[in-house]
Amino acid sequence: MTQHIKRYLYTFFFVSISYLGFAQESAQEITVLEVIAELEKDYDIQFNYAVEELKGVKMLPLSRKRTLEQTLSELQVATGLTITKVGRRIYYITKEKTQTRICGYLRDVETQMPISGATLVTTDEAITTDDAGYFEFSKSATNSLIEIRHLGFKTVLRKSDFFAKDSCGVIYMYPDETTLAKVTLTGYLVKGIDKKSNGTTQIDFSKFSILPGLIETDVLQSVQALPGIISVDETISNINIRGGSNDQNLLLWDDIKMYQSGHFFGLISGFNPQITNTVSIIKNGSSVAYTDGVSGTIAMQTDTEIATDFKASLGANLLSADAFVDIPFSDKSSVQIGVRKSLNDLITTPTYVTFFNRITQETEVEMNDIAILNSNQDFDFYDTSLRWLYKISDKDRIRLNFINIQNELRFDETTNVDTVLETRESSLTQNSIAGGIFYERQWNPFFTTSIHVYETDYTLRGFNANVLASQRFLQENIVSETGIKLKADYNLTSRLNLHSGYQIVETEVTNLNDIDEPLFRELRSNVVRTHAVFSEVGYRSADKRTQINAGGRFNYIDKFRKILVEPRLSINHEFWDYFSVEALGEFKHQNTSQIINFQNDFLGIERRRWQLANDDDIPVIQSKQGSVGISYSRSGLLLNVDTYYKSIDGITTQSQEFSTKYEFTRTNGSYEATGVDVLVRKRYGKFNSWLSYSFINNEYTFETLPEITFPSNFDITHALTFGTAFTTKKIKLAVGVHWRTGRPTTLPVLGAEVLDNAINFADANSSQLEDYLRADFSALYQLKTKKRWRAELGFSVWNLTNNDNTIENFFRVDGTSNVQEFNRSALETTINTVFRIQY
Repeated sequence: MTQHIKRYLYTFFFVSISYLGFAQESAQEITVLEVIAELEKDYDIQFNYAVEELKGVKMLPLSRKRTLEQTLSELQVATGLTITKVGRRIYYITKEKTQTRICGYLRDVETQMPISGATLVTTDEAITTDDAGYFEFSKSATNSLIEIRHLGFKTVLRKSDFFAKDSCGVIYMYPDETTLAKVTLTGYLVKGIDKKSNGTTQIDFSKFSILPGLIETDVLQSVQALPGIISVDETISNINIRGGSNDQNLLLWDDIKMYQSGHFFGLISGFNPQITNTVSIIKNGSSVAYTDGVSGTIAMQTDTEIATDFKASLGANLLSADAFVDIPFSDKSSVQIGVRKSLNDLITTPTYVTFFNRITQETEVEMNDIAILNSNQDFDFYDTSLRWLYKISDKDRIRLNFINIQNELRFDETTNVDTVLETRESSLTQNSIAGGIFYERQWNPFFTTSIHVYETDYTLRGFNANVLASQRFLQENIVSETGIKLKADYNLTSRLNLHSGYQIVETEVTNLNDIDEPLFRELRSNVVRTHAVFSEVGYRSADKRTQINAGGRFNYIDKFRKILVEPRLSINHEFWDYFSVEALGEFKHQNTSQIINFQNDFLGIERRRWQLANDDDIPVIQSKQGSVGISYSRSGLLLNVDTYYKSIDGITTQSQEFSTKYEFTRTNGSYEATGVDVLVRKRYGKFNSWLSYSFINNEYTFETLPEITFPSNFDITHALTFGTAFTTKKIKLAVGVHWRTGRPTTLPVLGAEVLDNAINFADANSSQLEDYLRADFSALYQLKTKKRWRAELGFSVWNLTNNDNTIENFFRVDGTSNVQEFNRSALETTINTVFRIQY
């Protein structure tokens, strides 16, 4: 009996052990995916996970009759998985990852230079490259995706398995290109200046290298480096594009029209270079979305991407100090703020003195009646810029802009009146304040609409105190403009785009002359409203070698009941791998112009005032332009030749800056300009050299003047520029020479200078001032700093050889009936330094 019992017990034990072993082996066959499915059903919860990560993971069956927390804890212990609660009944499951250190370098494919500050985003972290373009991060065992991005370059996507395990490789990044305006000529002059297939030249200051004489990215000084663009008086407030006057340029800041461009009344740009990201220069063939600017368009743009990291910069030169911050509030919103202020309140530098003497020479500020003493001359400027971006949703975004530019000049005039010293203050202020709001919605990948509303206000106010006559003379010039633009973009196909819209612009210009002794007051205010409908088709061939933009703009000026139809065209075609040909054409008009009534208006500092067309003695200005160009680019060598024809009708003598003959004549006419712009650029290693040449034949036609046809005041027949830049990771050097023929002028007839107590001038613009010659130098050095900090030190010399360049002359008859000549000169040798630190 005992043996039978023992036998049964052994048999039961053996079967039990065998069953348990079989059960355990069977339990190991249960996948974690099956367990998760059961738990979701039993506990009414939801798990989120990557199926690929959990495939093949198996485990023993979980114990029953436990709480949910105990069950999840057992699941983590059994599988090594990480379970995170992300919602009331939602859990996220991740697999533990083995980490491997990988690294690499980022390089610019064109210049081979390191790309610092690029962002690499993985599933676990976000890192940035250092000054050498180096990055390093931990790679998971899974083949996760890594995004590499940097402003101005195409975003690169790489799987983590792409990187080598035992070495640090190099990844090359390519410049970013827009859909229908690709870059055809990169590094057109220097790095950061590119020419696009729609005829636009763009300066990207995030990639900008260096130009001779410039250590700051002065927006409007930089554009003068391009062939066909000069300033006859060396100021940014008098930029001449292919023979046009400055008031014929459309100046935009984030699509807001600006009527003031500079500080120091035109010597430096009024737009903070730290907040201005790009500037586009259009000489011809502009988009139908643009109106005004019969000579050309200069469109400045702030950054359009929401910042992901906090950025800041603080800098100072011998004229001003500035600060800039870019603050991300979230992944949907960021704000940029830039401020700049002159330093002469704290210190008077030699650079400030040179600039001040330049703007005040041959004016009432510099010299006055011999019985009057000028004193306490003071000048101040500042600007403030703000840009806010907000991504309402994946389809909607909004942008808000604000800018304020201020110049103020003051000085005292003192004289002895009846043995008593009397002092009165004269002043001149120039101010622009503007704001705009832009809303865009992308309905789908093919259709986008936007609305832009802006208001811009400009005020020039001069207060001239005549202490000898106990007289006060007040002058004001005020421009107030409101604009609304609606646009729609539709991608018909991957190669065909339709761009259409409607725009309304209302401009009011007010001019005031007010004298208290004798009492005289003249106030004139005019308003012009223009409606426009525009449409344009963009086409790119399948091989991307041909691009065509063609369209038109239908304008209606309601005050004059005037209809203007303006066709626009730009064609670019690449052939034989290294060649491209370009054809551009446009019709344009504008309702505003700047005039000079008298050379001593507004103290003689900013003599020009804005006026509106009246379709009578002040016509609506209309233009026709056409140009053809060809380019060759290979192995660092670029050759570009553009020929053009431009006809502008409706100009007035007052808007053409006559300072000699016809200075006081009031009539209207036209001008025609034909010319050629040539650029040769060669890159070799770390050096970059360029030679540009411009020829122009620019002639006026005024039917009511004795000389019906004669050279324009902006007929700079020949202009030549040579420059060389040397760039490394730490050092940037540039030197350049500018030469051009003298500005046309009219001299008194030799031997018969005065006739009937007036100056007897020879034929209009039959003479020239002496040739203009200037050499410049600049240098920038990047200092060693901490990982997230960058510092830069710069030095520049403007007019190295101290050439005395005469930029303008005028004549007056003195009390003895003799003619006196007055000359205004360009800047003498001017040194500037800058120190900037960035985070």
